Amino acid sequence: MQKTSSTTKLVIFLVVVGLLSFLASLYVDWLWFQSVNFSSVFSIILLNKIGLYLFIFLATALLFAFNLRLTRSHLGPIEEPAFEDEEGRVIYLDDEAKSPWKEFLRGKSSRWLYLGISLFAAYLVSSVVADNWIVVQQYINRVPFGTTDPIFNKDLGFYFFNLTFYKFAYGTLIMALILLLITLGAIYLINASTDLLFGNWRQFSFAKGHLATLLAVIFLLKAWGYKLAAYDILFSSTGVVYGATYSDIFARLLSYRILLVLSLIIAVIILANIFVKKFNWILISLGAWVLVAFLMGSVYPSMMQKLVVQPNEFNKEKPYIENAIKYTRQAYGLDRAENRKFKINYNLDISDSSHQSTIDNIRLWDWQPLRTTYKNLQQLRSYYVFDDVDVDRYTVDGKYRQLMLSVREIDQEELPQQAKTWINQRLMYTHGYGLVVSPVTEVAEEGFPEFYVKDIPPRFSTDLRIERPEIYFGEKTDNYVIVNTKQKEFDYPAGEKNVYSRYEGEDGIKIKSFARRLLFGWVLKDYKMLLSSDITNESQVLINRNILDRVQKIAPYLSYDGDPYIVINKDGKLYWILDAYTISDKYPYSEPFDKQHHNYLRNSVKVVCDAYTGKMNFYIADESDPIIKTYSRIFPKVYQPLSTMPESLRSHLRYPVDMFSVQAQMYRTFHMTDPSVFYNKEDPWLIPNETVEDKQVKMEPYYLVMRLPEAEKPEYILMMPFTPKSRANMVGWMCARMDGENYGKMLVYNFPKQETIYGPEQIESRINQNTDIAQQLSLWDQRGSRVYRGNLLIIPMGNSVLYVEPLYLQAENNRLPELKRVIAAFENKVVMEPSLELALLKLFGEDQRVESQQPGVVVSQGDLPVATVAELAKSAREYYDRANQLLRDGDWAGYGENIKKLNETISRLEETVKP
Repeated sequence: MQKTSSTTKLVIFLVVVGLLSFLASLYVDWLWFQSVNFSSVFSIILLNKIGLYLFIFLATALLFAFNLRLTRSHLGPIEEPAFEDEEGRVIYLDDEAKSPWKEFLRGKSSRWLYLGISLFAAYLVSSVVADNWIVVQQYINRVPFGTTDPIFNKDLGFYFFNLTFYKFAYGTLIMALILLLITLGAIYLINASTDLLFGNWRQFSFAKGHLATLLAVIFLLKAWGYKLAAYDILFSSTGVVYGATYSDIFARLLSYRILLVLSLIIAVIILANIFVKKFNWILISLGAWVLVAFLMGSVYPSMMQKLVVQPNEFNKEKPYIENAIKYTRQAYGLDRAENRKFKINYNLDISDSSHQSTIDNIRLWDWQPLRTTYKNLQQLRSYYVFDDVDVDRYTVDGKYRQLMLSVREIDQEELPQQAKTWINQRLMYTHGYGLVVSPVTEVAEEGFPEFYVKDIPPRFSTDLRIERPEIYFGEKTDNYVIVNTKQKEFDYPAGEKNVYSRYEGEDGIKIKSFARRLLFGWVLKDYKMLLSSDITNESQVLINRNILDRVQKIAPYLSYDGDPYIVINKDGKLYWILDAYTISDKYPYSEPFDKQHHNYLRNSVKVVCDAYTGKMNFYIADESDPIIKTYSRIFPKVYQPLSTMPESLRSHLRYPVDMFSVQAQMYRTFHMTDPSVFYNKEDPWLIPNETVEDKQVKMEPYYLVMRLPEAEKPEYILMMPFTPKSRANMVGWMCARMDGENYGKMLVYNFPKQETIYGPEQIESRINQNTDIAQQLSLWDQRGSRVYRGNLLIIPMGNSVLYVEPLYLQAENNRLPELKRVIAAFENKVVMEPSLELALLKLFGEDQRVESQQPGVVVSQGDLPVATVAELAKSAREYYDRANQLLRDGDWAGYGENIKKLNETISRLEETVKP
């Protein structure tokens, strides 16, 4: 008895501790939501979860309690069948009539058992469905799409909101009723009523009637389930296209309707048998239901497909192919893409000033080798990390430039082992510092990037400025810290000394009292918070510092892009921009883009997060999306119009790569809008391969500054080329525009079918087959260096196409990539030179030179004078030094002139020393 009492006390103690821990975590969550000004989100989510949980809990508990009360009231004494044995003794068939279980089930104390069963069943059902609160709210706040499906003629919002809610309700009811049926059946069996087990099954007792009634209700619900399932043919994956095809319409839809009627008939038969007592009817109807479900659900559609559809498949499936093309293009926004012709003549005037901005922004630096270079040159301390490299456009010194940026975050795991103390990790090393910025095209000495922003504290070579370089919130940052303590925060290293700072934001959770400190110590499992004398009531706790975790906590129902990027605002502050998507698997006839069968995608939200304070703003980027309209009704204080975003940030919005990749993937097939061409797969496109490092990989979309053929000025675009299936030449390219009012507009340029435009794989093959390039690559490999081939860029210019690929060199024992060569190709010519300028000079000739943006000294022309060997050597050195200086200044025309003079001088020198 004493042992039992101790166990009970332990269980009660653990339950109380668990409950208190849950409430403490909930309170800390509330404090965090309050600190970031999204307390309404916390309230809405919590109240909806609790409301739905309580509603389902109470409804299920009442359902079970009512039925269990009926069961208990009919478990009284029953006349048991008996017979006499040879000795005249009466033998009862129910040998367990006086068993303890039967007596307990019929006794007064059984009411507590039934209450417990009701509460436990309510707990099971409500726990499973409570997280579907968002489904209920979407149904309540639903917004129409304004487009109907071609089969049932319902607004598409029905499938996104209504159908999802109906299936949720159906699943919940079926689960509760089946659980109830099993529970009651078990109780009746435990009661061992021989009437139930051994009686005449053609006659109904109360037990049989009770169970039969529940079974009838289940079949009534099943009829509703078949009605809902009928809509799923719009998402069928068994036909020639995704969505309802001929067999789905004329076989599967028919089977659902027949099964619906049959379920209703079975429900009526079961209920009728309570009175007419024809149990055989139930068995026959259930057998018919199983047989019809098999024949109509599997055999009949298969026979129709083979005997009716396949002999004349295209004509039978044509209207459904048209539906698939139309609705897939709508679901991914491909119907908005404007098709244009791209004329090819290869009469490119490279010296035309309209191409200068494109040439100045050709990306020679790939993010993978550049991150390694940043790490080696600008990491500065072991605990700083460059987690990613972002690309964006800025106006720098009055010029439109594409830049590479990488944030210098802090990684406390990289602190020296002896420095991994609680004070260092929680109070001192709290933030990263600054970032590095370099242009995509320029190369400094030794093949390293030219830095616009570098070092700690930041040093600038342009008009870019950073006033708040501290990084408290980032991609790599994921631990909590405590700021505004008595301990100074490490800001940045300065030679042998360190510079310290103090957090000036107000967006953390203030300690305020020892009770809160105790609370944080418990929730964060950090007892040292209680013992530290450095923490005061004015101290703030910064949690959820990873920007992706941070925004997901506010809007967990959105999907997020995998590449947040940093922006230097005009006020000198750093902001993260994240792209958020609304996705669904409920768009009729739309081909899915992933294994989860999602077939609808919109980049509906742009999230801005302050890298210093962590403050977040959610902006609606696609006001035509009904899903985000629904969410904005559910959370009215979260979303803001995009027009309220500061213009200085709005000018840095990018079309997201993840979404563009999905659209490009779908466009490969769904550019074919003619159903006959689509059915025969006459013109499928492919995303081409390229060589990166030394491996064949699929090309990824890339950002580019260029002037579109019909545009008046250069703009920022995201681009992807296409090649036709079974051929390597290029057939067209897609781009998404990003500047000003053109943001989000998609263009597809189609090359003339009678022209052969080299594709990426053909250019890569020509590079491999070029003897000069192959010899140089082999020479580097023999010297112990490793060649890294960068991304191949296809750059439409004028009515021509230019190809550029950078080559990086790195030692095997010291992986510090250096940009050593640039390969350029145009029409039938491929060249490799130390710089882009020289490559273009060799590609197009000296009569077509690109005007340098920086003035330089051009060596005057004239005949070389007769000179001694020493004079010629001195002259050669001068030409060489001047050429290098002009190259650094960006004057490649002057560089070419001096290289020409250098060549003439060397020729004279060779003539002079000839024996």
